[in-house]
This record gives sequence, structure tokens and C-alpha cells, in this order.
Amino acid sequence: MPLISPAARRFLKAARVAHMATVDESGAPTVLPICFQVKGRYLYSVIDEKPKRAAPMALRRVRDLLAQPRLAVVVDHYEEDWRRLGWVLLRGEAELLTPGNAHGEALALLRAKYPQYREMNLAQRPIIRMRILSLRSWGDLTPRGAE
Repeated sequence: MPLISPAARRFLKAARVAHMATVDESGAPTVLPICFQVKGRYLYSVIDEKPKRAAPMALRRVRDLLAQPRLAVVVDHYEEDWRRLGWVLLRGEAELLTPGNAHGEALALLRAKYPQYREMNLAQRPIIRMRILSLRSWGDLTPRGAE
């Protein structure tokens, strides 16, 4: 049985935003919204050019991942008809990709999903690559398109 079921894969492909949880060296959690792409057993998220309070390598999420590479990502769908609620929770280990072959392929995947990235200069920016170690899902995983 594959780690990511076809239903979960379709749900992840259609989703536009996820929430990533990291922990710092003291164990304090941080949760942030991210843009992402999944291919095979990996999830990718670039540190993009949207306004941030620090340089890419000084961001809390990057510092957290360098100190503790475990993370979790949840993608969910909410609507008032609770029969249509659904979520996918991914857990794994992260590494930062810097410019090179894997970086270029990951950036191409992200640009294919998010047209906004095609206009950004991301070739030198780090990409978070999470190796997905486990997946849990619940509810209605019918893809909803852009959410």
C-alpha cells in the first residue's frame, strides 16, 4: 500500500495552502501557512519573496529546521457543511535545498503550481524539502480546486 493514497494525492495537488509546524531548540512550536508541492514522498516549499521580517536563513522556520529537522504539515478543507470537512496530516524530516540539481527540479515543481513564483527571483533562495515519513487523513478528500 502506498504511503500517499490516490485520494490524498489528489487532495494535496488541488490545495493551495498548507500549515507547517516546526519546533525550536527548546521545543516551542511555530505554525505558519505555506505554499507547497508534493512529488513522490517529498513535500517542497520555497522561502519566497513575499515580505518577511528577516533574511531567508534567519527566518524562524529555517532556524527551527536547522536545529530540529522534524516537522508536520496539515492541509485541510473547511466549509459549513461538516460532511465535507477533510484533512491530510504529513509528518517527516526536512532539509534545506540550496542551488543545485535538486533545487532546480523542486523550484520547477513549485512554479508549475503557483504562477506567482514564475515572476519571483527564487534561484538563490532555500527550499524546504520534507521527506514524508507518515500520513494520516480524515473526512472528505474530494479536491476542491483553488481554495
